[in-house]
Amino acid sequence: MSFDILLKGGMLPDGTTADIGISGDRIAAIAPSLEGEAGEIIDVAGNLVSPPFVDPHFHMDATLSYGLPRINASGTLLEGIGLWGELKPLLTHEAVKQRALAYCDWAASMGLLAIRTHVDVCDDRLLAVEALLEVRKEIASYIDLQLVAFPQDGLYRSAGARENTIRALDLGVDVVGGIPHFERTMADGRASVTDLCEIAAERGLMVDMHCDETDDPLSRHIEQLAYETQRLGLQGRVAGSHLTSMHSMDNYYVSKLLPLIAEAEVAAIPNPLINITLQGRHDTYPKRRGMTRVPEMLSHGIRVGFGQDCVLDPWYSLGTADMLDVAFMGLHVAQMTSPAQMRRCYEMVTSQSAAIMGLEEYGLETGKRADLVVLDAGDPVEAIRLRADRLLVMARGRVIARRMRSPMRLDLPGREGEIDRRFRVPAPT
Repeated sequence: MSFDILLKGGMLPDGTTADIGISGDRIAAIAPSLEGEAGEIIDVAGNLVSPPFVDPHFHMDATLSYGLPRINASGTLLEGIGLWGELKPLLTHEAVKQRALAYCDWAASMGLLAIRTHVDVCDDRLLAVEALLEVRKEIASYIDLQLVAFPQDGLYRSAGARENTIRALDLGVDVVGGIPHFERTMADGRASVTDLCEIAAERGLMVDMHCDETDDPLSRHIEQLAYETQRLGLQGRVAGSHLTSMHSMDNYYVSKLLPLIAEAEVAAIPNPLINITLQGRHDTYPKRRGMTRVPEMLSHGIRVGFGQDCVLDPWYSLGTADMLDVAFMGLHVAQMTSPAQMRRCYEMVTSQSAAIMGLEEYGLETGKRADLVVLDAGDPVEAIRLRADRLLVMARGRVIARRMRSPMRLDLPGREGEIDRRFRVPAPT
């Protein structure tokens, strides 16, 4: 056999060792040992070879705008929304586009090759929509970018938002979004869920709704979202993002709600870094931390994917496009510390989020698109623990980022040498 690129000796996420042969933009073969000619042979022995990272929830129209026109002093969700309202009139097409492209450079370098971004449509110019449609086209050779039509100021609360949502979808936006808990009344919120799901059903589109991003346990729009998913036959095409009110809900009600979500095949997308930063700001002590009930959802068979949500914008002052940071925080807040649970957290920033986004070409399988990342770690749990360096990133069969492994050298009497923080659990004796 002959390949364009042959990766030798990589550790796959399931713990097996394999060679991966790449021909064109496809994975041509995966086997314990592959022999043959190759345009380039890359030794990845001992390093984790993974499908790329996936972010199912982001706001690319706002990213890298931190400090414009001011900083969120209170750190609250509502001040962030107000600050974004101040920034929107100052936005230019070129500034939104260039910040988004800069972020996509960061993402590519971190092996983050699929992103679903919500884009605000409550600006009659649809400036951000048009800018991100251009970005989607420009990065298509290395990042899958899905756009969500997001009426951020409320479908009914903001004049023209419903019309602008339709306009954005007509321009080629992929997914129908919403924010029912930000409408003026609970009734308006429920009605917006129905309206938006009907729009999606009519157009054959997916739905991804900011849902119950609040500390109010009576914010229960996820129930309406599950109902409309069933009524309209949207099973498997709908996600509820954030769902933070669930951390404050009565346990009896949650015991009814989770089976409904599972029955409707609605996915959940918590955003650990942002949820625990923005929620509970009105509390004294004990302080609620806002992330939804991830282990309980998983026990009901609900698909869960972790999102980054924000990087250097009105809501969040940190971030580096590293989905391992997201998995690391999610693992801690959800107290998912068994080996199986930690591996599941890795899947929630890779394969589970890819399934939520409907990425059919995704995965380390023969015939799939040759998108992958090589990490300085031996397995997914170690990758999370170390927030491991990316040694190589491949998109569509082409190496787009590469770095040499560079361990730290220690200079102490009797302790000189290279420091390697990788670790192997000793076998039982």
